[in-house]
Formats: sequence, C-alpha cells, structure tokens
Amino acid sequence: MNRTRLLLITTFLITLSVGFVLTRGDAQPNTVKQIAPGVWFREGDIEHEGHCNNAIIEMKDYLIIVDANFPSGARAVLADAKKVSSKPVKYVFDTHHHGDHAYGNAVWTKMGAVTIAYQGVADEMKRYEPKRWQATAKERKDVAEMNSDHPEPPQQTFTDSPHVMTDGTRRVEFRFFGWAHTRGDGFVYLPKERVLCTGDAVVNGPYNYTADGNIGNWPKVVEAAMKLDVDHVLPGHGPAGGKDVMAGQRTFMIELHQAVAVAIKAGKKLDDLVKTEGNKSSTTIQLSAAVKNWVGDGLPGQVKDAYNEIAAKKPIGDLPH
Repeated sequence: MNRTRLLLITTFLITLSVGFVLTRGDAQPNTVKQIAPGVWFREGDIEHEGHCNNAIIEMKDYLIIVDANFPSGARAVLADAKKVSSKPVKYVFDTHHHGDHAYGNAVWTKMGAVTIAYQGVADEMKRYEPKRWQATAKERKDVAEMNSDHPEPPQQTFTDSPHVMTDGTRRVEFRFFGWAHTRGDGFVYLPKERVLCTGDAVVNGPYNYTADGNIGNWPKVVEAAMKLDVDHVLPGHGPAGGKDVMAGQRTFMIELHQAVAVAIKAGKKLDDLVKTEGNKSSTTIQLSAAVKNWVGDGLPGQVKDAYNEIAAKKPIGDLPH
C-alpha cells in the first residue's frame, strides 16, 4: 500500500484537488447557507484543512448534523451550528468511514450527541482501522490530539433503508443504495424540502477517491438516488447544486469505466494508460467535456483503479491496497 493510499484521509483531497480548488470561483469554504427553512449547508475547507461539507438539520427540539468531519472540522461545524440555532446537537450521521467524515465522532459524543450510520460504515472501520487512524495521527495535529490509537465507531447503526427519524415537524430519511464510494455509503433525504445529502457517493468537482469503491456499480447507486424527488443536492465535497450534480457524477463514472474497458479490449496494459515520473502521474485516457468538472489531477489514479477492477473482475475496494 503506497503512501498516498495509506494517507487517503489526510492528504488525498488536499494534494489532488488543491490546484483546481484555487481556480474555482464557486468554492466558498467555511460558509453556511440556508437551503430550506431549518436546513443549512456548510462548505468545508478542502484546501487548508481537508474538511468535508456538512449539513445542519433543525428538528423541533434538537439538531442533526450530517458527517462528523475531522476533529477540527467538527469543532468548526459546532460553532457555526450555534450561530444558526440555539438547539443542541442530538445526532450526527456518518455518511461513510473516511476520516474527513468520521474521525470527529468522539468530539460529538463527548458533548452529548449520538453518532449513527449505516451498518456498512462500522464494517468498513473494522476492515481498515486502526491502521489509517494511526497513520493520519502522524500527519494531522487534530487527530493526534484525540489521544487515541483508534477512531470511535458510530454508536448506533441500522440496516433498514429508509431508516426514518421524525418528531412531527420534519421527516428525515437515512438511505442506502449500495456500494459506490465505499461499502457503507449513506444518504440523508428530506422529502418535504426535497434536499439530499450525498456524502462522497456524489461530489461536485474532482474529489472522487475510488480505491475503496465499486466503480462499476457506482453509477447504479447514483441512478437510484436520482429517482428521489430532489431540488437541492448537498455533496460531500464541492459546492451545493441541483440534480445535475448527480447526473454529472453518474456520467463521469460511466465514462471512466467504459474508457478503460475499451482500452483493455484493445490490448492496452496499465503501463500504456498511466505513466508515473517521480511524484507526478499522467494518463492517456481522455474523458468528454461533459464531465470536465469531475476531472482533475486524480484521474491517473482513478484510471488505475478502474483498470485493476476490470482486470480482476471484482470491485477495486475488494483488492489489496
């Protein structure tokens, strides 16, 4: 397992995306925007902190936070949540197991919140931890300062979909559509407000980490989510948008898989598709302008993952890495 893969939680979003983020006029890190009455979207600071996005959902007597973030991100989200509502945070939902979405769990539980997730999130933590946590602690001060040798898993898990939470004022549905970015990808759907929080199963920009994924199945997961009545898409990374963000994410994964499959059928080897010189990689695979929003410096790694997945005839997340 190479260093980039091992430190995916701390370095991937920063090292592979920084060049693109610096030129994005629509990126607004550390801002909180109201999406619907009682629903806010907080865009995380990828460039400097590696933080994910979060949603703040106001119920009658409490708040639900979507994604625990890194520990420093958790504290930043909590501070902003207090600015929009005086209600306490009761639940924090982990969309998946990656550190920028779940390593802040202990911050939330220490202040009285309950962390919840689809069962697959806990399973993924058992699969990859504590190795990733310990590696991340060497790179990130906020993780090291937790003084733990392992991440805190979600306190409550569920296997039903939708898993519904309601207090008479708002209905919140936690959904699972299958293996895309990870085996535990969870979505949060607000049917009345037509809001969908997607975690990293849908991102808005070149932020797709594929090594724990199922690239071939990814478009099917997004397609299932697209069947919901949605006006507002709140991705795990990148600006909020509409249903077109889901459509673009789905098309990107289809094009990536198909382009690599065609190359393999033509007799191309991995070395023909991905070239590495020093710390820089490039690829001969080119995708259409329709998905340029999702194409960045991480494309060579995504091509490599797609190649290995197709060659092995099993999800890349099932292969050693």
